[in-house]
Amino acid sequence: MRIDLAAPIFNSFRVQQVAGIFDVPIEEKARLTLDVEKPEIDSSDWKIGLIVGPSGSGKTTVARELFGDDFHEAVSWPEDRAVVDGFHEELSTKEITALLTSVGFSSPPSWVKPYAILSNGEKFRCDLARSLSLSKLSDGKDRILAFDEFTSVVDRTVAKSASAALAKGIRNGSIPARFVAVTCHYDVAEWLEPDWILDMATGNVSRRCLRRPEIRLEIRKTGNSVWPLFARHHYLSASLAPSAQCYVAMWEETPVAFCGIMPLISRKNRRRISRLVTLPDFQGLGIGMKLAEGVGEIYREAGIRLNITGSHPAVIAHCRNSPFWRTVTVRGATSSPKESAIPRYRGSGSRLVVSFEYAPKNGET
Repeated sequence: MRIDLAAPIFNSFRVQQVAGIFDVPIEEKARLTLDVEKPEIDSSDWKIGLIVGPSGSGKTTVARELFGDDFHEAVSWPEDRAVVDGFHEELSTKEITALLTSVGFSSPPSWVKPYAILSNGEKFRCDLARSLSLSKLSDGKDRILAFDEFTSVVDRTVAKSASAALAKGIRNGSIPARFVAVTCHYDVAEWLEPDWILDMATGNVSRRCLRRPEIRLEIRKTGNSVWPLFARHHYLSASLAPSAQCYVAMWEETPVAFCGIMPLISRKNRRRISRLVTLPDFQGLGIGMKLAEGVGEIYREAGIRLNITGSHPAVIAHCRNSPFWRTVTVRGATSSPKESAIPRYRGSGSRLVVSFEYAPKNGET
């Protein structure tokens, strides 16, 4: 694949001065030829691609040539509207929140804020979600989305977690598109697990060569003094009972998720998860539910049964499909509540609320 480029030449007085002082051959430097191997983008056997290379190596130019209208760069967001109002009007609220969740941005309190006040990591995920929303409007077409400056404005820990969350969503089908990341950062490659990589430093394409590193979590029992780090990210309430038993998940000595446990009223040897929060930078990887299951195992070994009651679609979907959780009760505006030991929590009448018990099948842990 060969691309010939020519920059405009401006023969101003200052341009001629610079050329004279530094001996710059203006006409020669105005021309550039990119000669790279072309990825097999027309085949159907790939889901994720990566174009990577140093700044100035021609990544954006090649991506524009390869993907045309499917190449996306940063766009502005309305300053006077919430994030959920910044998507195409044809999309339903359910579709928008599902997209935000699929890219690892599953924080309802932040969904109703304007884009401008979000963190860089949250903004990046919003940009991803809005670009991916175009696939929802493509009438079933197997759309390719090429995203420029992928992870360029976020720190490298966020880049890793966002890449893994995105790859997970594309592989499991919750993101209905094929995705190509265009970036100068080589460190996202093993977290994206791309089917092909075009390295602009060499001009060569490599295929299926990387697999994501393991995410190893350490669960620590802690006091409630750690709760303020997580409080504002909880989607229902920032309060925590002083008597709550608290656990935190650590990833590389960084606290990333919190779990608060309370007694289940009038039930001996029964506990419930009252607070489960993953920090925004680490959402989308399943860390929160891994913490919940780790805590559930701690209690199970002590002869105590643990429940979780949730209304967040991601929590409900995980527990319903997991061998570690058993559905106890379902409540909501359109459902008839089953008899259960789990009380109906205040304010749950207008939304779907499902209770689960940690009960591994066949001894799984």
